[in-house]
Amino acid sequence: MEIAEKLIKTHSLTRKEALELLKYWEDPATAAKLVQAAEEIRRKYYGDKVFTRGLIEFTNYCKNNCYYCGIRCGNSHAARYRLTEEEILDCCKSGYDLGFRTFVLQGGEDPFYTDEKVAGLVKKIKASYPDCAVTLSIGEKTKEAYRLFRQAGADRYLLRHETANEKHYGKLHPPAMSLKVRKQCLYDLKELGYQVGAGFMVGSPGQTMECLAEDLVFLQELRPEMVGIGPFIPHHDTEFAGEPAGSVKLTLFLLSVIRILLPQVLLPATTALGTMDQKGREKGLAAGANVVMPNLSPVKNRKQYDLYDNKICTGEEAAECRECLGRRVASAGYRLVSERGDFAGAKD
Repeated sequence: MEIAEKLIKTHSLTRKEALELLKYWEDPATAAKLVQAAEEIRRKYYGDKVFTRGLIEFTNYCKNNCYYCGIRCGNSHAARYRLTEEEILDCCKSGYDLGFRTFVLQGGEDPFYTDEKVAGLVKKIKASYPDCAVTLSIGEKTKEAYRLFRQAGADRYLLRHETANEKHYGKLHPPAMSLKVRKQCLYDLKELGYQVGAGFMVGSPGQTMECLAEDLVFLQELRPEMVGIGPFIPHHDTEFAGEPAGSVKLTLFLLSVIRILLPQVLLPATTALGTMDQKGREKGLAAGANVVMPNLSPVKNRKQYDLYDNKICTGEEAAECRECLGRRVASAGYRLVSERGDFAGAKD
């Protein structure tokens, strides 16, 4: 318990301290103490607000072959699709009418969408909806590409680091990919003035408590504006098909820890949490999260963006059921709001 007190008081952990704290993830008293502190901190900076991000999964083509991912290039069973520019803009229009003020363009690393095409798309969205934030989540690019997107008007960029441990990174990714490159991308994005999102899967194959301790230390170094974590969920067409899913309980514990480490962070209650546990997102909000990301993609494509098995993509997850989502958020004691929901520590 002393280590929890130390975290709450200093908002920092060394690698050794993080390892010590993680020993208590199943201890109800420690978890309750961290949840209470996380709740107080998120209310200090964000009150009872929960921000929505309209997720547009615009392509499931990807040149990478990450071993855990259902849309990796090596999966010959994936039903591939790309949204046209017109379809993407239609998603934005319906999202705007529903009250969304942030659009997240997420896709695999698809060479069809050149840097110039992405920049042109961002410009069109910003011209049509100048009061909205545009977030990109399209993987590793050159610094020049990130600069081009930023100049076009992109506000935020999500790029999960997946693991801060080099050996573990190699277990999850093919040799052509490296943790060094992934980290450099994140630092490039920070330097260019993006609000940056990092994050990792909880319980991914080969992950140890040492790996998680390194993740927490890395997040302190990077100080991202957003952190996305969710339990690992296996996909049937990957080599990790038979691996166990990650723990909801450990994910919730880590959400509270991250809220305390990075008090002003934007922290989603992720789709993976909602997939693993019917009340997962409500539990995530109670643990310190303050963002939900319902799907604005065309209904016909939602099941094709198949990162892992049994992903929820209808019902409350559908943007059309924003009211249902609002009720779920309210049932957890919070309020779904229609605003951009920028990082509380943003200078502008």
